Amino acid sequence: MGAAPRLRWLVFLALLALSALIGWLWLAGWSGQERATIASLSLSRLPAPPPDPSNRFAGDPRAAELGEAIFFDPRFSAFGDISCASCHLPEGQFQDGARPGEGVGRTVRRTMPLAGVAHFPWLFWDGRADSLWAQALGPLENPDEMAGSRLAFARLIASDYAESYRALFGPLPDLSGLPPDASPIGAPATVAAWQAIPEARRDAINRVAANIGKALAAWQHGLTPPRSRFDDYADAIAAGGRGRGILTRAEIAGLRLFIGKGNCTQCHNGPLLSNGSFHNTGVPEAAGLPRDLGRYDGLAVVKADPFNCLGPYSDAAPQECTELRFMAEGEALLGAFKPPSLRGVATRPPYMHGGQFATLAEALNHYNRAPWAVIGVSELSPLNLSARDRANLAAFLGTL
Repeated sequence: MGAAPRLRWLVFLALLALSALIGWLWLAGWSGQERATIASLSLSRLPAPPPDPSNRFAGDPRAAELGEAIFFDPRFSAFGDISCASCHLPEGQFQDGARPGEGVGRTVRRTMPLAGVAHFPWLFWDGRADSLWAQALGPLENPDEMAGSRLAFARLIASDYAESYRALFGPLPDLSGLPPDASPIGAPATVAAWQAIPEARRDAINRVAANIGKALAAWQHGLTPPRSRFDDYADAIAAGGRGRGILTRAEIAGLRLFIGKGNCTQCHNGPLLSNGSFHNTGVPEAAGLPRDLGRYDGLAVVKADPFNCLGPYSDAAPQECTELRFMAEGEALLGAFKPPSLRGVATRPPYMHGGQFATLAEALNHYNRAPWAVIGVSELSPLNLSARDRANLAAFLGTL
């Protein structure tokens, strides 16, 4: 080989090496700000759940033990065959794969994951509960979920959980002379039976219901997601390393999009990959389900809830109920929903509040296109991501 061809060949090899180096640096050469963002998403940065002033039993291990027993007890349902764990599957980060959730009947939304739930100030897709214990009470009496009755719960506590209950909450109320079932929610006969009970006795039953919720919340308070490959990578980056061999090139490229061009961290940030707020992202209406206004309707429900932070069954002083007292309101919340945690997201299809998207690819296509919202105004703008970009993003989500 002559000198000129040899020179051209050396130049070609040098350019090839430079291209590979640039590609490698693009994949793994994070800036200081990018390193800080990646580190902030690690489960290692998850603090202890914030205190809940409305539930003085939140950190009590005895309450957690009682709450765990109630969570898995199907007798806290109308027909004795559905427990909280029937929809909040422990092996699925306490979520199921139904679209939408199914209990005694068919609900209008997906079951939300519970891992890490104690870190969020608002519960449910629409934030209609302002504490974990108030949220826990909803499914117990919802006609489409467990369809139980408040008085039946009190009777079950008195018959099978009395010792544990009294040790925590004090004496149980006298239930003699009352009907087997009564509740302000449910069938007309059940509601009529509730209204016939004197107010003071209804209040005593309500207090038992609130304490059931507080015990359930004490147990759920300790639920956290498992560590993932991403956490190992993020911790390596935070320590100044490059995390070699932990993530693939496609996964690293997806992470770069996640914290950059994809704007994913606008809503999915922090160690639980959710900001716990409410966003309209133009998700289409779910076929076969009623129109859902999201947070806009949830506001009225949480304000009227007797089990909210300002209610008579809360342990908080009024000045401690800052989230409820100063919550945002208005038409801007039409069609807005709380983004769930992305922890374990690749294993938990379908997606969105009504299960509108069967796969991650469908969900990513939606965010890429950013269609107009059917209800309210979407916050999205088109991302112009290529098919490879979207595949890389899906690959990254699989590391969570």
